[in-house]
Amino acid sequence: MVFKIANAVREAGGRALVVGGFVRDQRLGLDPKDTDIEVYGLTLEQLKQVLAPFGDVDLVGKAFGVFKVQGCDISIPRRDSKVAAGHKGFEISFDPNMSLNDAARRRDFTMNSMALDPLTGEILDPYCGQMALGHKVLEMTDPKTFVEDPLRVLRAAQFIARFELRPHSSLLETSREIVQTMKELPGERVWEEMCKLLLKGKKPSKGFEFLREVGVLPVLFPELHALIGCQQEYEWHPEGDVWIHTLMAVDVAAELFRNGDLNHDLTVMFGALCHDLGKPATTQFETGRWRAKGHEEAGIAPTTSFMDRMRAPLELTKAVCGLVAVHLAPAHFANPKFNATPKAYRNLARKLDAAGTTIDMLFKVSSSDHFGRTTPDAIARDFAIGEKFMEKAKEIKIVDKPEPDIVMGRHLIARGMKPGKEFGPILDKCREYQYETGNKDADEILRVVLG
Repeated sequence: MVFKIANAVREAGGRALVVGGFVRDQRLGLDPKDTDIEVYGLTLEQLKQVLAPFGDVDLVGKAFGVFKVQGCDISIPRRDSKVAAGHKGFEISFDPNMSLNDAARRRDFTMNSMALDPLTGEILDPYCGQMALGHKVLEMTDPKTFVEDPLRVLRAAQFIARFELRPHSSLLETSREIVQTMKELPGERVWEEMCKLLLKGKKPSKGFEFLREVGVLPVLFPELHALIGCQQEYEWHPEGDVWIHTLMAVDVAAELFRNGDLNHDLTVMFGALCHDLGKPATTQFETGRWRAKGHEEAGIAPTTSFMDRMRAPLELTKAVCGLVAVHLAPAHFANPKFNATPKAYRNLARKLDAAGTTIDMLFKVSSSDHFGRTTPDAIARDFAIGEKFMEKAKEIKIVDKPEPDIVMGRHLIARGMKPGKEFGPILDKCREYQYETGNKDADEILRVVLG
């Protein structure tokens, strides 16, 4: 399809080039997901006529002059001039006669400024993007245009995490200079980049370390910034402070537990990122040890503020908070000192379900927490007590959903009772007896509860 479009553009007197991420991913040996085509030498109206034979031509984002045809985004070169504050403060003009060098200059990084001629296979690389990629360096295309959109600092973080790149010294310097302007970014745009960092990052820690190094954390993410320097007991966390531990935990979650399901991956990844946000408020040095008593429950408030500032979906925030509040449960429940009962397991599954998450996701966050340190068992990927927790959860059959209530309102109605406010306490007692005994016989449960 791309070849046919490029050929039709050439016959009309223009030139079509594949640009952006497609070329970058191809150079990295990855499977490109999106196809962006930039057309030179034709006006928007001429381009629309050329594209008409290929199917429905939809103009998406009129201000940006982008046509969508059979999954391809096709546009003509444009100039973006910053004229006011905010991400909408740009003046856009189209210029089909713009040179490739000028068109590529507005792109954020040199690796995204390359173009491919689909008719000849030629790679056009005016800003040496291939060289930067070869050296695993992320470099700005043009510092003057880079600073016009502070979101590019967050894009840098997610690219560093995705492709394990090193930021060029000039990128570090420029990012530091514009970090305060990032306050103008809408939460939704921050959220989008944060999701890419956590969902696509091979090493999310590299992206977060970049954000720390250029000063983004206190500006956009004070809850994460508070983790830096927060002490932990060496016996349990020889790797260092809570910040270091959190980055290790997030890398583990990215390596072991993403499965491609969006809701699952967002819940687990943000759970791993936020699991210890309660430690800065609770950490104290007591009886010769660093302790953070109650940090699970204390983590709910900073997790909520962190997620809300980015306009995260409310359901996701609720689920992540649900995991944060009980992330130590797998280690505690299976510990012989606690010896949690089947009733406790069933109540935990019910509590997680009410928050919109599961025992399975809790185990993954807890495992990330456990492996995200440098103790011998963590290095060996040994979480025996967590595995014991999961064995019990599987035995009770509550890994993906709580045990269903055996006695429901219809059972009470069948006994001649009229629906009313007394149903709730009776059903609660029935559930408590069921959870306590494992009894699955509705009649027997009712005989015990009702007498």
